Amino acid sequence: MRVKMALVLAAALSISPAIAQAQIQVLDNTGGGRGAAEAPSTASASEATPQPVCGTGEIAIAEMGWPSAAILANIHATLLRAEYQCAVRLVPGEPEATLASMATTQQPAVAPELWVSRQPEVWNGAMQASSARAAAPTFAGGALEAWFVPSYVIENNSGLATADDIIDHWQVFVPPGETRAELYSCPVEWACAIINRNMAAGRGLDERFDVVEPLDRFAMDGAITEAVSQRQPILTYYWQPNALIDRLDLVPLDMGGFDQGNAQCMAIRDCVPFGGSGFAPDTVVIAVAEWVFSDTPDIADYFARASMPLDEMNRLLAWQAENEASAEAVAQNFLITGRDVWQDWVGAADPAGDHLPD
Repeated sequence: MRVKMALVLAAALSISPAIAQAQIQVLDNTGGGRGAAEAPSTASASEATPQPVCGTGEIAIAEMGWPSAAILANIHATLLRAEYQCAVRLVPGEPEATLASMATTQQPAVAPELWVSRQPEVWNGAMQASSARAAAPTFAGGALEAWFVPSYVIENNSGLATADDIIDHWQVFVPPGETRAELYSCPVEWACAIINRNMAAGRGLDERFDVVEPLDRFAMDGAITEAVSQRQPILTYYWQPNALIDRLDLVPLDMGGFDQGNAQCMAIRDCVPFGGSGFAPDTVVIAVAEWVFSDTPDIADYFARASMPLDEMNRLLAWQAENEASAEAVAQNFLITGRDVWQDWVGAADPAGDHLPD
């Protein structure tokens, strides 16, 4: 994965400029704009005998090893079984191998959380070969990386909503007895440490802020948790989906638009950009084999509607951590508590379906 496995930055990376530079690489085209394959215009036997909504075989869904991807795989499997009467099989998945398999064999049929900007050559090859494409973004409703503050900081500082507003509220983040404010970044070995330091300089915050780089992920989470438990103001880098965001009620600041030139500079040690930029957007999609669009268009339409709100996934991850629950148990919780979300995914579905509890 990248510097994070559960989303972004969960594993330490080298901080060389080459690796940091990789942080800003994204795909220009995910293929998400293409519609479902059109049915043949000539008459066929299928017009007289409607084909099953799910086709005649199993729909294999890749269950990746990190929490959010495993939860999504179980959610989609349950909904397809209950609402569309599909035969669904969960198969273990690993990003690179799953994408390579979809590109060559169109199996598995679905990978619910595929970070395709991590394997752009394989992904672009799969699209060019008409083997797979994006049905929809995996997540909706926010940026994957941002600077966050606790909700009570927003409540007490109504003018603080964007990264550009920080300079006017810098004194809020000055620890007791100190004269300079603090921005909590990620561990120094992570590529985002370079990006955050240069991003702060590009916004002119280096004159007022010290950038704090914790020893490791454990120390990072501990510092944020301690500050929130004492209702202290804290400005911190973080990523989502993530349980900590929901558990501590952290609110992302609007980081502004993405500027390619400034972002490239931010990824290089000691390079001070001319201005600000949001974090480089990662391309995370529901990857679906091409045959799903042509053979089972209703299922393709389901996945085209199935973007998960980030706030909801943060909540599910927090619930999983608090209850030490399996991905399957979290999926069942979502089906009960998140009906207002998934009902839009299934739409009318199959009249014979809707076997899930109200």
